[in-house]
Formats: sequence, structure tokens, C-alpha cells
Amino acid sequence: MPATPRSTVRDAFSISLTVGVYGVAFGAASVAAGFSVLQSCLFSLLTFTGASQFAAVGVVGSGGAAVSAIAAAAMLGTRNALYGIQMAPLLQVKGARRVLAAQITIDESTGVALSQAPLGSDAMRAGFWLTGVGVFLFWNMFTLLGALGAKALGNPASWGLDAAVPAAFLGLLWPRLETTFLRLVAGASMVFALLVTPLLPAGLPIIATVAVAVAVGWRPR
Repeated sequence: MPATPRSTVRDAFSISLTVGVYGVAFGAASVAAGFSVLQSCLFSLLTFTGASQFAAVGVVGSGGAAVSAIAAAAMLGTRNALYGIQMAPLLQVKGARRVLAAQITIDESTGVALSQAPLGSDAMRAGFWLTGVGVFLFWNMFTLLGALGAKALGNPASWGLDAAVPAAFLGLLWPRLETTFLRLVAGASMVFALLVTPLLPAGLPIIATVAVAVAVGWRPR
């Protein structure tokens, strides 16, 4: 097996740590919403999709029903199925490895994998596994820390952790905007997300930008 490029390892580790630390905010928010430390940790361990987790505890914390929380989380989690369709031909895994790959198919593992395309398919696979496993470990570890220290942490937003994940994604996305066309699509998606933010629940505006990509993709160039 070819050696994994150092740049791939660097990208995977930096994204894993940055996103994983944000688990502190989830652990604190979960306990504040009425979940126990154990429930918060099991949520991260078994569900493992940050946006869906935040959506669920947000609904419960605001007095919403469990059905509403599950519906909101499931809706946000549908994007991972789309990632799976894209990653399956690259990973080509079976059995237990397929189950593990499904669990760690998230925004970050998919993003890092795709960003390694210029280095070849081996680097893409390495980026996926290193990032997915790394985020899983860090996210669960920091969820526990956040849940245990919920009272001491106070308002998670005051720590600026909410800006860490968007910054990490911007770092992944920016090098891929190689042409004017791609930059225009990204800009249009950003404007669209801002326009629908007042109309859609938290988390959905980003998912809704897929409409921009579909519309552009169907139009011949």
C-alpha cells in the first residue's frame, strides 16, 4: 500500500481536532436541554452527526416533542446518505468495514476525501478514513468533557466554537474553487442560503443550497 501523503494526514488531523473540539459545545448544550451525561454521550456515539444532534437537543430544549426532535434530526441527516452514494464507489468496502464506513460518512470525512482528488484515489481513501475516525474519537471525547463541565462552561457560543467548523469547511472548499464558474456557483449558493435562512429551521439552509447545484448542473454549458 502506498504511503499516505503528509498533506493528507495534516488535513485529516487538523479537521478532526477542530471539529472534535466542537463536541464540547454539544455536550454542554445537551445537558442544558435536560439530557443526562450518559444520554449525551450515547447520542454522540450512536448518532454521530453533529447538525442532527444539535437540532434534536435544540427542539427538546425549547420544549418540543420527541417526535419533532427526531424528525428534525432525520431531515438534516439525509445529506449523509448522499455522501454515501458518492463515497461507495471510491471505498468499495464490505462487511464490518462497510458498517464502519457508513457510521463515519459525514461532512468532514467526505470533504477531506474529495479535497485529496489531485493526489489520487489512495490519498482520497486515506483522507476519508483518517478524518472519519479522527472526528469520531475527538467528537465523543469532547462530548463527554462538555457534558461533565456543562455548568462551568456556561454559554458555548461565548467560546467562539461555533465559528470553528465553518472556518474548517472554508479551508477545504477554497482550494477547490479553481474556475470562475465554480466560484460563481459557490457565491450563488451562499446568497441563496442567506435568503432562505429566515424561512427555514437551523441547518436546513445549507442543505437547501443543493437546489442551486442541481439547477446549474442541469443547464448545459
